[in-house]
Amino acid sequence: MAHTSARPGGWLTGWDPEDEDAWHKGGHRVARRNLILSVLSEHVGFSVWTLWSVLVLFMSPKIGLGFSPGEKFLLVATPTVVGSLLRLPYSYAVTRFGGRNWTMFATGILLVPTLLASYFVQRPGTPLWVFLAIGALAGIGGGNFASSMTNITAFYPQRHQGWALGLNAGGGNLGVAAVQLIGLTVISAAGDTHPSYVAAVYLPLIVVVALLSTWKMDNVDAVRAKPGAQREAARDHNTWWISLLYVGTFGSFIGYGFAFGLVLQNEFGASPREAVGYTFLGPLLGSFSRPLGGWLADRMGGARVTFWNFLCMGAGTVVLIVASEQNSFSVFIAGFTALFILSGLGNGSTYKMIPAVFAKKAEDEVTSGHDASDAFARARRLSGAAIAIAGAIGALGGAAINLAFKLSYTDGSGSGTPAFVVFLAYYVLCMAMIRAVYLRRIPTEDKKDTESVKETSSV
Repeated sequence: MAHTSARPGGWLTGWDPEDEDAWHKGGHRVARRNLILSVLSEHVGFSVWTLWSVLVLFMSPKIGLGFSPGEKFLLVATPTVVGSLLRLPYSYAVTRFGGRNWTMFATGILLVPTLLASYFVQRPGTPLWVFLAIGALAGIGGGNFASSMTNITAFYPQRHQGWALGLNAGGGNLGVAAVQLIGLTVISAAGDTHPSYVAAVYLPLIVVVALLSTWKMDNVDAVRAKPGAQREAARDHNTWWISLLYVGTFGSFIGYGFAFGLVLQNEFGASPREAVGYTFLGPLLGSFSRPLGGWLADRMGGARVTFWNFLCMGAGTVVLIVASEQNSFSVFIAGFTALFILSGLGNGSTYKMIPAVFAKKAEDEVTSGHDASDAFARARRLSGAAIAIAGAIGALGGAAINLAFKLSYTDGSGSGTPAFVVFLAYYVLCMAMIRAVYLRRIPTEDKKDTESVKETSSV
């Protein structure tokens, strides 16, 4: 593992995380430093991305921004859609410009939507389209996830990627809980008429993280993708199966993160303080559970962990339906918190499936006589490309959740039950797909009248 250029700014050429000797002699320290800074950048990106999930709770006639529930759900769905669409170009950008260079830029540009949000929420009578435009700009924070995950994949050997990707994504996901905690602090200290304070908190943080990324991160030559890597990954059916699973896991996490406060306001008439006071706990626990999902997948198989996780998510959704019908606030909070934890865990296990699938394909190529170095280098490139595709499609699930709530709460019933029924059906569909594609029973030889359960693709 040769470092041919000095840090900061240069490319680390000859980087091979699978080289055991080089990894133990110092490669793990380089990887850890970049992981820490990647987590910080992604954390701030997630906070800016989900900023409007808190700001909409402040919007009321008291501050001259009296929007309807449907308009608020549309506002929080807008950054979700933009963030998901940006994940593909962001993933490509890090392979083109390097992890350090792109992280520096992607973090610094977050100042634009944050400054605009801080300014316009102080202006009574500002029309909805202005906030929709600013919310769309905030979507750039969601793109940071794809570039960060693609970059970190190149730093860690395959055996540690479940943990590393889980920690990287979990630290980013904590941004959802952090912005809600800041919202709670602002309401407690200054009341519910100063939403600009929430955005203002992030201005110095963005500057600090951008400077740290410039100073301490590295560009890795191994992350550079050959032209057409995303097209090649898109031709692999595993990319699309896993993307559909990620709609159910990450789509649920980010969709619920954006919508939870508004759901409490519409379902139970919660005040802004009550809504923010309850909404931070679920994303917080869900963020911590994501590395656990990756860790379990490293040991038990990503498909097996994800299957059981969807089963539990379905049960949690049934709890929400019952709580909604019985108007039980405490049971509703408990069920939603459980869904956050489970969606976080499923995020980690689902993402672990991606490098495992392509690593297994590389092993098959080597067995067939292909060069091992080329096979595994190709597997890493395709893993990064597949991660970008799955991340983009999964984030669209968050927008779908908010639109489902918008329709559910504006149909005159005032209940989220129709939306929960749709979510339950999707979780069942994901279970069926995992069972059919990744956990199918395969007859084995040399066994007396038995079948062994084999997790296909070693995921």
